[in-house]
Amino acid sequence: MASFELNTSITGSFRLGFSSGSGEIGTLWFDSGSQEVKLIGQYIRPATWSAGGAMITGRHYLVGAGTQNAGLVFAGYDSPTILSCTEEYNGSSWTAGGGLINARIYLAGAGTQNAGLAFGGRTPTIVTCTEEYDGSSWTAGGALINLMYCHAGAGTQDAGLAFGGIVNPVFSSCTEEYDGSTWTAGGALITARASLAGAGTQNAGLAFGGRDPTIFSCTEEYDGSTWAAGGALIAARCILAGAGTQNAGLAFGGHAPFQSCTEEYDGSTWTAGEGLITGRCYLAGAGTQDAGLAAGGYISKTCTEEYSPPPLVDCIYIY
Repeated sequence: MASFELNTSITGSFRLGFSSGSGEIGTLWFDSGSQEVKLIGQYIRPATWSAGGAMITGRHYLVGAGTQNAGLVFAGYDSPTILSCTEEYNGSSWTAGGGLINARIYLAGAGTQNAGLAFGGRTPTIVTCTEEYDGSSWTAGGALINLMYCHAGAGTQDAGLAFGGIVNPVFSSCTEEYDGSTWTAGGALITARASLAGAGTQNAGLAFGGRDPTIFSCTEEYDGSTWAAGGALIAARCILAGAGTQNAGLAFGGHAPFQSCTEEYDGSTWTAGEGLITGRCYLAGAGTQDAGLAAGGYISKTCTEEYSPPPLVDCIYIY
C-alpha cells in the first residue's frame, strides 16, 4: 500500500463511529463492511511546471521580478538587438509595459510588477545606471558604485541588493545595497563569481550558483551586513534563475549542462524538484518557491512556465 502525507492531523477534530463517513477531510471511522478503520485525507503532491502564456517578444539575457500572477520581465537580447522592452504577466498572458530608458543585457533586477528595479548591465558598454518602474514607466534612480554586469539581484525597489558579477573586469565579490535613491557598499561575498542567481530580501538575501570560470554549487546567505555559507546546490550551474526567499528559495534552469533541473531550498539544504518542461539558460525568474515563474531564455525565447503544486486529491487511508 502506498504511503502519503496528510495535510490534517488526526489529533484534531474527527468523527469515530460505525458508518460510511461524512466525506469531510479528517473524518475517521470504522467500516463495518470491510472491517477496517479508515481516515479521509488528502495527497500532498510535489510542485510541477506547467505551460503559461507565451511572451510577446522572445529573448534571453532578460530579468524577472514580481510574482507568478503579477510578473515583470525587462531588457534582454534577440539577435542582433539589445532590447529595452518590458512585459507584465497576469497569470495567463503577457502585455506590453513601458520600455527601459537604457536597453541592455547582463543586468539584474528586483521588486514587484508595480515597483520594479533594474540595475547595471551592458548596452554593450558596461553601465552603472539604475531604473525604477511604477507599473507603467521607468525613471532614473541612483547609480551603482561599481560598473557591474553578470551580477544578481534581490529585494525591493526601496531596499535592493546587488552582488557578484564582473567588475573592472574581474569576477567580483562586491555587494551593494539600495535605499530607493543611493547605493552603498555591503559585505563581500565569500566566493567571487558571476552568472549567479539571487533571491530574498536586502536583510535576508540568497546567492547560489555562478562561475569564475569554474562552475559553482555554493550557496550564501546575507543578513544585511555579512554573507555566510549555506547548503550547496545539488547541481553546480551558472546562468540560472532564482525566486523565493532565504528560507524557501527556488533555483531552476541554467547551464553545465543541467538546463531543466529545479531545486528547492529550506534555509539549509537544497532538494530536487520537478524539472522545467523546456530546459534553458539565460532565463528570467520570479515568484515564490511554491508559485514560481520562468520566462524566456536560450533557446526557448518566448516560453513561460509556472511552478505550482497540483490540486490536492481526496483519498481514504486504510489502517
